[in-house]
Amino acid sequence: MGEITLVRHGQANSAATDEAGYDKLTELGHQQARWLGEWMAAHDGAFDQVFAGTLRRQQETAAGLGFGNVQTDARLNEITYYDLTAEMDAHAPDMKRDGPEDFATHFPATLTAWRDGHIKGTESFDAFGQRVADVLAEAAQPGKRILCVTSGGVIARAVAHILHLDIPKMAQIALPILNTSVHRIHVTPHGPILATFNSAPHLDHADRLTARTNY
Repeated sequence: MGEITLVRHGQANSAATDEAGYDKLTELGHQQARWLGEWMAAHDGAFDQVFAGTLRRQQETAAGLGFGNVQTDARLNEITYYDLTAEMDAHAPDMKRDGPEDFATHFPATLTAWRDGHIKGTESFDAFGQRVADVLAEAAQPGKRILCVTSGGVIARAVAHILHLDIPKMAQIALPILNTSVHRIHVTPHGPILATFNSAPHLDHADRLTARTNY
């Protein structure tokens, strides 16, 4: 049996107002990555290959984990959510998004508008889903352990793909995903099986409770 391990990047610059401004780790984000790297070195097995998306926050997280020979794969990049949100503002100007609490309704509405072609983004919803499915298929190597450093939207799409979830359920999967959380997929002859979702053992300490962040 093989295994795919998906890791979300560390906390990024959530005070940003555009994609470029968001795409860098905070000081806490760097620390989260180092803590996870230390935990993996002490408790996890070796990985046959390590991949990361091309985004700065993903590359910085991979570096913080301490793995050498990290390969880059743009299919692990996040959706351009700031760009989609800007289009959504024009498409549905009355849709409220004043704070994090509005994300629970705004995110599935945005994904639905994207899927239906009302907003375009930099790629189609179907193209996004296909690239995630493709990278999962290539990482599903019998007997191999593959690590992929990616983002919350990609992880949610991967889980939705495996479990055949619709957009509202995919959005619910995305909401609780922690920065530097670990998600494991078992590779079996009968297909991929979700084995672990949103694990953060490196943050399971009383003095790290405030380091458990979603954004």
